[in-house]
Amino acid sequence: MKNFGWSSDSDDVEILTSRNFPTEEETVEEQYNVNLEDGDGDGDNVEDGENGEDGDGVNLISTSSSGLFEPFIGKEFDEVEDAQAFYKAYARKKGFAMRTNHTQLSRGEKKLIGVHYVCTREGFRRESLKQKERKNPELAETKIGCKATMCIKKNGERWIVYKFVPEHNHELLTPRSTSLLRGHRGVTRVQKNLILTLNESGVPTRKIMSVLSKEAGGDFKIGCIGKDVENYLGNKRRKFFEEGDAQRLYAYFLERQCKEAGFVYSMQVDENGSMGSCFWADARSRSAYQYFGDVVTFDATYLTNVYKMPFVPFSGVNHHHQTIMFGCALLVNETAESYIWLLRTWQEAMLGRAPSTIITDDDKAMAKAIAVVLPNTNHRLCLWHILQKFPEHLAHVYNKYPDFQKEFHHCIHDTITPEEFEDEWVSILVKYGLACNDWMQNLYNRREKWVPAYLRTTFCAGMSTTQRSESMNKFFKDYVRSSTMVSDFVHQYEKALSARYFKEKEKDVRTKSSNPVLRTCWKIEEEAAKVYTRKSFNIFQEELFNCQRYKMTKVQQDEESKMYEVAPNGKDGRIYYVTLDSRGGTQAICTCHKFEFLGILCRHILCVFMKKSNIDMLPHHYVLERWTINAKSRAILEIPNSEGPFPTQEDPILRKSHLMMQFYDIAELGSQSRFKMNHLSLALDKVHKELLSMEDIGEQNLEAGDMSRVDSPMIRSQVISNFSGILLDPQRVPTKGRPKSMRSKNPRETQSVKKRRCGICKVEGHTRNNCPSLGYGTFLPIFF
Repeated sequence: MKNFGWSSDSDDVEILTSRNFPTEEETVEEQYNVNLEDGDGDGDNVEDGENGEDGDGVNLISTSSSGLFEPFIGKEFDEVEDAQAFYKAYARKKGFAMRTNHTQLSRGEKKLIGVHYVCTREGFRRESLKQKERKNPELAETKIGCKATMCIKKNGERWIVYKFVPEHNHELLTPRSTSLLRGHRGVTRVQKNLILTLNESGVPTRKIMSVLSKEAGGDFKIGCIGKDVENYLGNKRRKFFEEGDAQRLYAYFLERQCKEAGFVYSMQVDENGSMGSCFWADARSRSAYQYFGDVVTFDATYLTNVYKMPFVPFSGVNHHHQTIMFGCALLVNETAESYIWLLRTWQEAMLGRAPSTIITDDDKAMAKAIAVVLPNTNHRLCLWHILQKFPEHLAHVYNKYPDFQKEFHHCIHDTITPEEFEDEWVSILVKYGLACNDWMQNLYNRREKWVPAYLRTTFCAGMSTTQRSESMNKFFKDYVRSSTMVSDFVHQYEKALSARYFKEKEKDVRTKSSNPVLRTCWKIEEEAAKVYTRKSFNIFQEELFNCQRYKMTKVQQDEESKMYEVAPNGKDGRIYYVTLDSRGGTQAICTCHKFEFLGILCRHILCVFMKKSNIDMLPHHYVLERWTINAKSRAILEIPNSEGPFPTQEDPILRKSHLMMQFYDIAELGSQSRFKMNHLSLALDKVHKELLSMEDIGEQNLEAGDMSRVDSPMIRSQVISNFSGILLDPQRVPTKGRPKSMRSKNPRETQSVKKRRCGICKVEGHTRNNCPSLGYGTFLPIFF
């Protein structure tokens, strides 16, 4: 038995089980707990079929020992925990909450010999607390001198009630409402696990309460309120901060490396030992880059974490035209030095291979870093971000000329060749007086990086924006907040990554287990269906089907090539020109350059092929491996375990999942009747005690053997950089609002605002409502 001293008499005194005794409440109170299903009864002799109902729908269970569920002088208990659980259940039924007023110890051995349980409204608030100056509003008083109490004392080996006062000086609540009192609220172990799971998945508190209500059978049966859930999550978060956010992140990286040999990471540490920028990539991302890393997009527009560290994902597109990740980073700032470190680290993780094309925002620091680290890579700017700036810089033109937007859109999107773009651009500058606009001139000087007419001849896998990175940002908005720590962020990233790869596996199965519906009678369509993935085939099929709507006419021929004019049948439309090799017959170039940009033949070339060459199979040089079913058939020997960790029977999560499924079936059977429930409860108690007494030495040794894999040379070779020390957290940024230095201002915000003038005296600094010329007490008429 533990020794207990006298407890303090204040408003914040908790009940005995939560302050002084071991937390056996969930098992001990089960004997006496009276909730909305159990009603009256002391748990001694429950008989089915003798239940009544009171006004609140509470089942009243009669007992053999007492018709009323209340204490009496002389009642005995085996343990002090039993007495507390009994009085707490009695208080819940009666409509009040209890607490431990004080405990009594023996003089010599200092053993517990007496406990006084009282109503939470016993006593009065101290005068010193009332006179204390408070910044926040003073809490409502709860203590009004209630005399209700139950006192127990040690009598040999048992505990006996020697004083009991049932009268209260305040109104009692109904049993349904009592569950909302602080003394009867609490988050159980099962609820804590569910709350953590839902919180990690981005579920807000109000929806967590809805799930708990569904599981408990009603709002009043949950046992806690939303504030309790928030307090529990807040306490967990404070413990994480005490452990160190950066240190937990570092431990996570080490753990991932133990489980997955191909996982790599790199962390920067400043002179004070605080974490700086960090980068990580798993084996699946590194392998995916070897297959689909020809075109990469990345941006740093996402700042949702407690340190406001920009999240920089490297993304691309796989053979199913889905967004795929090539690693990501959290940067301490957005300087050129940070981007240079990131690009070099990322390229080293990707086995030194540089992408052929990289798409970013219009950021000077990014451009400088790419020029240093990736000099041979085609750097393209996100078209969407460029176009978003035009209404800001050319607001006067948009407002004055309604037709400007339509003509400008045609110039950017509908011009095919650079010559067409040049002509329309000059025409727009002259027509709308923008020839001397410095901002327009700056964009024109960099036109090769963002204008579609210049990008059509460069393979970009169909991408002209950073929308692949933006889609990941949108995904994270549902899972992370401004208070999210980086150690939690990486877990959410892992979930996002697993979800992406699961979608890819779904597409793989669908492509290999079904055949698409053909729309033509040409053999080439049937052969393409066997080669391409379903999404790639749908794009090719659309082009093949629409090629029938075009007619071709030879317009030029020489010894090396023939040129055909391809135009729509029976209507006016844009004319495209296809140049066909005269010798081989399968080398063709179209002015739309769709194959060069996307990697799939356009309808114009297919029109010439089908009407001129009548080929049955796609020429091999027009089938890019990245769009085929077997795009990932090549093994990447340099990256071990590229398929990612696969759970085995030794995985604790898999074992727990298996047991939970088994327990669910057993619980369904046990809930069919009270007899089955009691039988199952006794069996589970027995098994629980047996499991607690077990010492599975074999499994402990096995886990220790698994941890020894950290010293494996293969794993060590996958570490880009390591840090053997205690990492300190980065400097936190206040979550209320965003610092001005980290927010990109709209150009309109920096413009001087014209001051308002009074409508009466025409003087700046006030309005007509408070004009001094009106005099004090003069009111203006109000018109409706």
